[in-house]
Amino acid sequence: MAEINILTAGDSSLLIQFGNEINPEINQKIKATVQLMREQHIEGVQDVIPAFCSLLINYDPRVISYSEITKRMKTLLKVETKAGTGKKKIYEIPVCYGGKYGPDLSYIAEHAGMTEDEVIALHSSKDYLIYMLGFLPGFCYLGGLDERLHTPRLATPRIKIEAGSVGIGGSQTGIYPMESPGGWQLMGMTPVKTYDPERAVPILVEAGDYIRFVPIDEEEYLRIKELVDLGEYKCTVREGEV
Repeated sequence: MAEINILTAGDSSLLIQFGNEINPEINQKIKATVQLMREQHIEGVQDVIPAFCSLLINYDPRVISYSEITKRMKTLLKVETKAGTGKKKIYEIPVCYGGKYGPDLSYIAEHAGMTEDEVIALHSSKDYLIYMLGFLPGFCYLGGLDERLHTPRLATPRIKIEAGSVGIGGSQTGIYPMESPGGWQLMGMTPVKTYDPERAVPILVEAGDYIRFVPIDEEEYLRIKELVDLGEYKCTVREGEV
């Protein structure tokens, strides 16, 4: 792993840089550091925000000084630890692919030189690591999209994309957690709300978790959507080996 650097980010933040490339090893180190910080309960730390290759720490300088938080972090970063127990939490996200739910599936298939069924099978065949959250509340930056499915963004972005839309933008795939403009190629839609401000915990997942897309038909989509609207649906969450 590359050298870890601690940088100043304003008068009340530290940025810990773990490298300059996106890979699971760096993500595991970031996840382990976040876990260790939570266990330490460092007084004065207000927020911890993981990203692809870095960790932003917001702190209250009236409670803990720059030199003290830097010293504490240097000590923590020397600890040899692994995130969790070698297990990963996998959220199964049901997706209705194609048709009115995924208007760009045919283009994605044509670009990949595959049939639509082959695209669906490939897209739903692996667990995607959530490297970070951002852009919109609950928007997951996922890693691991098969290179055969890499697809250029739309030349002209859509003004409105519905919440739950699943798409591909370049080398990434993801879910729009709320209605917004966007330029990704839409391949399907999930009835699951990855962001719901009415929930006790509004964002369904955390950085370091995994997502597995599960193909469903329209009948199942509508059934799950009804349960979601009633507040009675719970995602299947399973454990796997990292």
